[in-house]
Amino acid sequence: MANLARLELTEAEVTRFTEQLASILGHAADVAALDVHELAPTAHPFGLTNVLRVDELRPSTDREEVLSQAPKVVDNRFGVPRIVGEAP
Repeated sequence: MANLARLELTEAEVTRFTEQLASILGHAADVAALDVHELAPTAHPFGLTNVLRVDELRPSTDREEVLSQAPKVVDNRFGVPRIVGEAP
């Protein structure tokens, strides 16, 4: 693997990493050997619930009032300078 990744390792590092990789692969083999065919796939170990409030319709700020305070209005929207190709 070190050769494929073009890593320069000392002999001590090769020995240490070989042992670590063997341990990781052994653990992966243990996990692969588990009988999980009756378990449903999950994305999270705990049941999650939505903690956000319920959406409720309510009045919002008047568009005309907000736009009246804007420095520039174009076609009933906020007027802003172009970002691309325009100097500040």
